[in-house]
Amino acid sequence: MRRTLIAMALAVAFALPARAQTAAPDEQTIADAYTYVLARAFVVRQEHTDLKEAGFAYNTIKYNPLGSADFVNPNFDVAYLEAWFAVDDKTAAILEVPKIEGRYYTAQILDEWGEVTANINERAMPSRPYGKFALVKPGSSAAIPTDAARLELHSAKAKMLARVELKTDKDGAVRLQHAFKLATTGKPTVAPAAPINMFTNKELMGAELFEGAEPLMTSALDVMPRATEMQQKVRSVAKYIASGPDIRAKVDKLLREKVVPEFQEYALTKSAPYRNHWVGAGITGNYGSDFRLRTSVNFAGLWANNTGEVIYFAATRDSEDKPLDGSGSYVMHFTPDRLPAGAVDGYWSVILVGVPDYRVVPNPINRFNLNNYSPLKFEADGSLKIAIGPKAPTDIAESNWLPTASGKPFSLTFRCYVPKAVVRDGTWQPAAVTPIK
Repeated sequence: MRRTLIAMALAVAFALPARAQTAAPDEQTIADAYTYVLARAFVVRQEHTDLKEAGFAYNTIKYNPLGSADFVNPNFDVAYLEAWFAVDDKTAAILEVPKIEGRYYTAQILDEWGEVTANINERAMPSRPYGKFALVKPGSSAAIPTDAARLELHSAKAKMLARVELKTDKDGAVRLQHAFKLATTGKPTVAPAAPINMFTNKELMGAELFEGAEPLMTSALDVMPRATEMQQKVRSVAKYIASGPDIRAKVDKLLREKVVPEFQEYALTKSAPYRNHWVGAGITGNYGSDFRLRTSVNFAGLWANNTGEVIYFAATRDSEDKPLDGSGSYVMHFTPDRLPAGAVDGYWSVILVGVPDYRVVPNPINRFNLNNYSPLKFEADGSLKIAIGPKAPTDIAESNWLPTASGKPFSLTFRCYVPKAVVRDGTWQPAAVTPIK
């Protein structure tokens, strides 16, 4: 009998840790873990999307044609170029940035979680705003040219989005666009993109995100201060999901019916200050420990830059706090003392995109955005009105009209490049999107 009791006691003792390890995480832990790793999933999804493009290769610049719209929240104010850097311990990528004067430009480099690593321009790097740069893996021993500045990445891959302002000289912008060059010092070993179940912004992943979370996290270093803590949460939830089909179904239901809708609502209305019915003037590009904000930005506009370069505002609701509807007509009225041109040292623009894909909405006149170089007509008092709706306005100049698609919800993104202090401190926001009755 005594031996039996001892055996039972030992069995209980050894069983306790196992039960503790498979204890059910609470809903907040599941939501936090899901939101954290989703940021990486958005980047990997984009990498797979880019890989499918004809002619894609790592360490090769894609010079986007002017007016290219096949992009989430595209920017029609600039000549775009983009590339994926891929390096290893002994191989560097060599980027050449031309000297550009008299117009906005930047070579924005981001890591595999969506954090900005560097901006090469006269504001962020006044000591070296152009020239040759060697992009290397952390701790790399790669030999680099003596005339190249070393830029250490966060992992073996990085994304570059470079922009050259069009102004009124598109041909000049394109010449500068093609003056960016990229090469490597050897032939790097390129790790394949992390596996992922492809998904859309409308139909985000459920429990399957956790089932593929380990390669997502381990394939790229996360510099966020809370990364270790958050990754352990992800692993605990993944282990819980793997403990049985009933548990997986339960968590999947929680994610799809509660966590995902709440995240989407947060991303669009609460992830940054909500003023004048616009979400914006919050931190972007570098997020500290705010994993929710990083994921929200990756969701609504992947590859966001930091606030020294640009501040983004997004509107999905009108002045009555109702969702923006392509069947309705609206006006944005900027008074003379709050014109957008007075809020920036660079340029401003507003673009209309569909929800939830955040891609441009086709329209008969192929007008997707307006900016400070558009032939806008001002009111007699110096104010500016921008009309939005499915039909050209009758009392506002047609040149000031952004067309919508009837029945399709939409979002507006307002960009302030090189924003002034009134934008950075929240004093200035775009005019509210007011319904025309």
